Amino acid sequence: MDSDLGNQLTSSYDDLQCSFSISNLFVAEADQITSAVGAIDLRARREAVALVLKAQSDCNLKPSIAYLAVNYIDRYLSKREIPSDKPWIVRLLTVSCLSLASKMQMTVMTLEDIQRNEGFVFNLHTIQRMELLVLGALDWRMRSITPFSFLPFFLSFFSEVQASFLQALQAHAADILLKALNDVKMLEFKPSVMAASALVSATYEFLPVQSSSFRVALASSKCVDKEKLWKCSNAMAVAAATLTASSPETSMTVFSHLGSSSESQPAAGCHLKIPVRDENDRQ
Repeated sequence: MDSDLGNQLTSSYDDLQCSFSISNLFVAEADQITSAVGAIDLRARREAVALVLKAQSDCNLKPSIAYLAVNYIDRYLSKREIPSDKPWIVRLLTVSCLSLASKMQMTVMTLEDIQRNEGFVFNLHTIQRMELLVLGALDWRMRSITPFSFLPFFLSFFSEVQASFLQALQAHAADILLKALNDVKMLEFKPSVMAASALVSATYEFLPVQSSSFRVALASSKCVDKEKLWKCSNAMAVAAATLTASSPETSMTVFSHLGSSSESQPAAGCHLKIPVRDENDRQ
């Protein structure tokens, strides 16, 4: 598996989703959690995440590009320190990781686009040198598995829901995942758990009728760690609450009983598919 996920920019990021079955993605994601989280410079990370989210909004970047860029930033900061006398390196690191992430997803984006609302612009040669430093620090392992790898899988739990609603639900879950980037504690959760948690929150807010059934489907599935799922969902609820100010109650209310045994059956009129995986699926 390492050889598949590891070396370099020989194929697009989207090819990763095509070449791996969902079972293999679940197996491989264990290697994607950032190690040495405690070594990350939190000040530098906060600044970098803010810059990524600003660029994502200003340039209308795909959320998956922004998320992948932060993945690179986290992994870089877990291995390298930012010199205290060169704080501008955080900005350079951010631009370089956004550039790498866009290349991995085969998205055409000029460096001027990324930096167009900043006070100064790094030249191409400087950014390319930083890209090489990032690639070296990450051992050229650039095809990271992120929560966006799993969103289509968990959306397949739904049936008899119009495609337009599913698209809107996925977009809202993506917004929640971007908000969650601000909390470094989220790095402890696997990408699949993050994806499922974002959809739990998005379903409660966007398709409340399906919310109970979706949570029951997740609880009945063997795909995710239930304890981690509920923990992540509660942590993500704070981020979700900031997205929908018009909601009559915050997401924390519904997440307080996610593991309730009383929710043993799907809600009436709600249809969800419950994929069950066993060891044979991994062959």
